[in-house]
Amino acid sequence: MKQIHLRYLLLFLCFGYTTAAVAQFPNMPRLPQGGGRPGSSGSGGGIDDSTKVIYGPTTTRFFLEPDVFNNRKRLYTIDTLFDGVHMYNFVQRNDNLYQDLGALGTPMRPVFYQEPAQIGAQPGYYVYAPYAYQTPQVRYYDTKSPFTNMYLVLGGRNQNLLNFDMAQNITSRWNVGFNVQRFTSQKQFGTSGTSDPLRLLAQNWGFLGHTNYRSKNDKYTLLLHFNHMNHQVADQGGLLPGIQLVGFDTVRVRYDYEGRARLNQAGTREIRNDWHLYHQYVLDQGFQLYHRLDYRRHINGFTDENISTDRPLSAAEGLRPFYPTILYDSTKTIQDVRYREIENNFGLKGIYRGFNYRAYYRQRFYRQNGRYNDSPDDTFNTYRIQRLENFVGLWLGYYFPDSTSRVTAEVEYLLGRDFRLEGQLESRWFTAGYRSIFSSPTLIQERFQSNNFFWRNNFGLQGTNHAYGMLNLRVKKWRFQPALDYYLINNYIYFDTQATARQFSGAFSMLRAGLGAQYRTGKFQALTQVYYTLVSRGDLLRVPRLFLNARIAYDFLYAKVLFIQTGVELHYKSRYFADAYMPVMQQFHLQNDQAVEGYLLADVFANLRINRVRLFVKMSHANQGLFVPGYYVAPGFLQMRRTFGFGVHWYLFD
Repeated sequence: MKQIHLRYLLLFLCFGYTTAAVAQFPNMPRLPQGGGRPGSSGSGGGIDDSTKVIYGPTTTRFFLEPDVFNNRKRLYTIDTLFDGVHMYNFVQRNDNLYQDLGALGTPMRPVFYQEPAQIGAQPGYYVYAPYAYQTPQVRYYDTKSPFTNMYLVLGGRNQNLLNFDMAQNITSRWNVGFNVQRFTSQKQFGTSGTSDPLRLLAQNWGFLGHTNYRSKNDKYTLLLHFNHMNHQVADQGGLLPGIQLVGFDTVRVRYDYEGRARLNQAGTREIRNDWHLYHQYVLDQGFQLYHRLDYRRHINGFTDENISTDRPLSAAEGLRPFYPTILYDSTKTIQDVRYREIENNFGLKGIYRGFNYRAYYRQRFYRQNGRYNDSPDDTFNTYRIQRLENFVGLWLGYYFPDSTSRVTAEVEYLLGRDFRLEGQLESRWFTAGYRSIFSSPTLIQERFQSNNFFWRNNFGLQGTNHAYGMLNLRVKKWRFQPALDYYLINNYIYFDTQATARQFSGAFSMLRAGLGAQYRTGKFQALTQVYYTLVSRGDLLRVPRLFLNARIAYDFLYAKVLFIQTGVELHYKSRYFADAYMPVMQQFHLQNDQAVEGYLLADVFANLRINRVRLFVKMSHANQGLFVPGYYVAPGFLQMRRTFGFGVHWYLFD
């Protein structure tokens, strides 16, 4: 069978398997999202009549838009290592710097404070963003042969993931490709078992179509992609305490993995349709014209058809009602927010006497429409936010002759309001930088109306000053990376214990010290990353004081063809009052009722490679029950129990 036919057969079989769960989630559309599994594989692919290898990782290359944008001529080859192939979970892909609600596809939040990525008012919906493609990470290919990347994971306890990517050159200067992602997970509590028709917890469809073109003389370059994501979650609100009879007394079961959920007919949905165009024309080496165009259409919705049952259920367990207030309809809540944006960025850039420069004008027009039920008679009210924003900016960069050191600086101003200033110096020995940003509140912090919440705020700009530095030290087989981050935060905007947007009219600081260490000798490797964090206002910003990642692994060769890497990964956060999740507006908020974490999580894995095929087996939460039955990763949500997962990652180059 030809390999091109094999590709489509495997894609058909994989989708047949993963889409079987869709029918178990009624009233949810079956639409395609974007995502891909970056990775690596072995040796070449195509062969000629003399069995000589022609195509392989070195004949399939890709580049990223930031490299083109910053005039860095950089082509990346396909990674042939198998480190990290077992890290299919999105939390682990992000080095545990994000936290979900214990299961694949659930809402995610950053563990540490993050300053806004850009100025200007943003929608404020971020909990599902890590499951979507990000524009700076989109790979644009230049392939000498058709290239296919397949990644399939059966993650245990009904967590399944599929990525299928394909790219092909139409001509030597024009490439097209697409990426498809599909994953599902099932409820770990609050279900009646495998026969429960509502046992599906999360499902994600993704599609990314991309193309790139350059003219014959390389003066004109065009990059274009379309990114679709459809993500849906059955919101459970957390675990209700279990009750167990001991003699004649009843006691609460803290780690009740078979317990009931606080919400039973609630669901969240996010749909993204994003178009992105970047093109540039080289007038001369020192003068290049460029234009970026983005069109974004996002829909965020929430529905709970069973409020009348959920509120008394919480009260019967001695808990506060899940929703702080009911404003209009005591039986159900229906809420959706629709956001549209058009952004144009025009600029002049180039390289002059070693300096890389960019001057630009950026314009954003956006509109957000909210809709919510305002009576038991199924009537709806609406509200709108609509604005035009204009920005000007300047970026400068200088690359030192050793090609390993550079200094960059950028300033951007939203006319009449926001401001951003940053600079960074990088070398082989250290990195140091400073960032100051005064940004508008998000649209959801500014105004939100629903059956359960109502606010209209006139918040001031939130300010963040961030100074950071990191050393890169090598001592024989050791590599050390000590780092320090200092944040000074003014007019901090947050969600309080009632999940309502508030602004603190003052300043406070956060200091984070980190140490990364690596030791490699022969086939053995040990890596660790530790952070220690202090916050002057722990009542406003909650972070774990101690954070640890570690990996110990050993590589060996079996039977001259099977490469194996086996090891253990550890993760720890000290005990703290992490933010709780409110699904009505998809935000995390302060809480003082339950401390979480304070547990060392251990995963055991083995990665294998035969030629171009990589496989892995993994036991997640391998130490469950060793000292305690489990632990909470978020208020009301237990970490997933011990699971055994399997995955395969396969490259085809012809």
